[in-house]
Amino acid sequence: MLVLTRKQNQSIVIADNITIKIIEVNEGNVKIGIDAPKNIPVFREEIYDEIQKENRRAAEVSKDLNLDGLLKG
Repeated sequence: MLVLTRKQNQSIVIADNITIKIIEVNEGNVKIGIDAPKNIPVFREEIYDEIQKENRRAAEVSKDLNLDGLLKG
């Protein structure tokens, strides 16, 4: 993991097309802005974890379905 120190209005550039800017630092909170191409999904970690959990659950349900019976019936 790369750890950097940044101040308000400073940025971090990832590759050629993603910029992370520190917008505001206030009482233990940091507001950041992320500029990335639309084809690159950007999520808060807790939302990303929920998406992954839901995807795993959907895959399990699909595996359990008997599709042959549905097609013949």
